[in-house]
Amino acid sequence: MERKAKVQGFNVNLMSFDDVIKALVCAINDEKNLHVVTINPEIIQNAKKNFELKQIINDAEIVTPDGVGIKIALKMKGIKQEQVTGVDLSKKMLEIAADEKFKVALVGAKPEILELVVQNLKNKYENIDIVYSHDGYFSDFDPIIKDVINSGAKFLLCAMGSPKQEFFISELKKQAKGIVMIGVGGTFDVLSGKVQLAPEIYRKLGLEWLYRTIKQPERFKRIFPTLPIFFFQSIIDSVINKD
Repeated sequence: MERKAKVQGFNVNLMSFDDVIKALVCAINDEKNLHVVTINPEIIQNAKKNFELKQIINDAEIVTPDGVGIKIALKMKGIKQEQVTGVDLSKKMLEIAADEKFKVALVGAKPEILELVVQNLKNKYENIDIVYSHDGYFSDFDPIIKDVINSGAKFLLCAMGSPKQEFFISELKKQAKGIVMIGVGGTFDVLSGKVQLAPEIYRKLGLEWLYRTIKQPERFKRIFPTLPIFFFQSIIDSVINKD
């Protein structure tokens, strides 16, 4: 049985990166819907104010600890868990999709960013089959959902930021059959080459958020006071709830 823990009332799967990848590939081969939420402190703080978002997160088949804040919150409960980020999942699954000829759909980001992502992936993976792509600038989900389903895609990366990507995937999940869907936030910025990942030393020290804030100062308003509040609440959560 897969182990789970709760961080401030939200389920988090205690799975290694390799085990998550195996689960995603199995779901594709078995033609099952599977929703992955790559959770971070910002998503949790938003979901506390939005019951629908909280329900979607807790209904997801897999919730991975994307942000280092989640890893620290689990450690406060005595749980050692590696980060499983949206960027890393995306890169590995795209590689597998190319090798196994899984049909891929990409939804999200600005048109020019998405165009770069598609071109970069086609340059990197000769056999990748991107059957559908659409930027994230739309309000009516229905036409996009129909297009994704009609494309025959088996693997979807949705990079519209939270909560829009979670709401979109939730609606797609109700109508689709046999699609693995991952909400990956700003991952397309990385895949496009416009944003660089933090150097290894920052990632090892859990300071990727600091590097990204230095490189993108506009992120400061998103991180503060969200991150300090999250850590304070995590301390309380670790004392009151040991599960």
